[in-house]
Amino acid sequence: MTTNPRDARLEAQELLGQDGGSARVLEPSPPTVSDGAYQADDPVDRSAAQGDGSSRLVLPTGLVDAGRNPSEIIDWDTWLAGRAAAGTDTEHDGWLAERWLGGRRRLPDRPSPSTLVETRLALHRLAAYVIAPARHQANGKFGLRWTLGGFGTPFFGDDRQVRVDGALLVDQQGGEVRTTAIGSLDEAARFLDSDVDTETAAEHDSPDIGDPTEQLAVDADAADFLGNWFGMAFAALEAVRSDDESIDPSRPQLWPGHFDPAIEVGSENTRASYGASPGDQGSDEPYLYVSLWWPDRLDSIDPGDPYWNSSGFTGRILKLSDFPSDTDPAVVAAEFWRETRNRVHGRPANHRRGRR
Repeated sequence: MTTNPRDARLEAQELLGQDGGSARVLEPSPPTVSDGAYQADDPVDRSAAQGDGSSRLVLPTGLVDAGRNPSEIIDWDTWLAGRAAAGTDTEHDGWLAERWLGGRRRLPDRPSPSTLVETRLALHRLAAYVIAPARHQANGKFGLRWTLGGFGTPFFGDDRQVRVDGALLVDQQGGEVRTTAIGSLDEAARFLDSDVDTETAAEHDSPDIGDPTEQLAVDADAADFLGNWFGMAFAALEAVRSDDESIDPSRPQLWPGHFDPAIEVGSENTRASYGASPGDQGSDEPYLYVSLWWPDRLDSIDPGDPYWNSSGFTGRILKLSDFPSDTDPAVVAAEFWRETRNRVHGRPANHRRGRR
């Protein structure tokens, strides 16, 4: 089975069309980046315009502070509103929302707990033992990212990307794309001309590898929910990362061993992990979290304070069932992380200086 190759940034650039500007997206895009700490593109890099040569940047919604950014930086919602006001666009809200760039962003209804957990465990095994090692074999890196419909690698090698799209495993290299239905770990490794690797990306909370020949149980609705959960997380993490108050933030990555998107923020003493778990051994329900690295170094932190409501680590969680139903979940996540970060740093809960 084959399909067309994807270039997420080029797709967005073509959407801008004659409006001009340089598109920024949340997904990895070619070409391969072979240097630097991440050996991966920075999807929201503001350092240089691309595309039509215009100085204007169009960023994912949530990354632009109108009071601090120059007028040539706008977000996708502003672009969409301008098109609607001119009567030239009434159709792209869904396109933007599907890619978590703007529009009416919502998570799909959560599937039944059984199918969600079963699918999460199956895709977790696939990520940790097959997909991440395929990238690691090429460049020594195994971090993953959100991709439309699921998750996958940044581009590596000869403009290659391995990704999950719903219940499909996709191998894109240059202008060629091959797809196959997700089967067993062994079948996936053979499809990718790789191996089932139990060492490279394994961490303490990785799932058991199980039988590499058994068929992985992937429910289409649950896979769609997980893909959107990861998209929501990357939209919110990029917003927090771009905030001036985030000290020394790392780039968002989906760690294959933990199977959650996360960043690290803070100085040596205030360092914490900010992430979005799709569920784990301790919780079948997806949740946001902030996990403090060195709580004993922070005089302002009282682990007995009910604000720090995690039972498994010193930190704070917000379960999906506690999300407001009428609010963009990416906004909910970003504000949860910002509020907790400000508490860690000893700032007022509503303190925010702006975004880069």
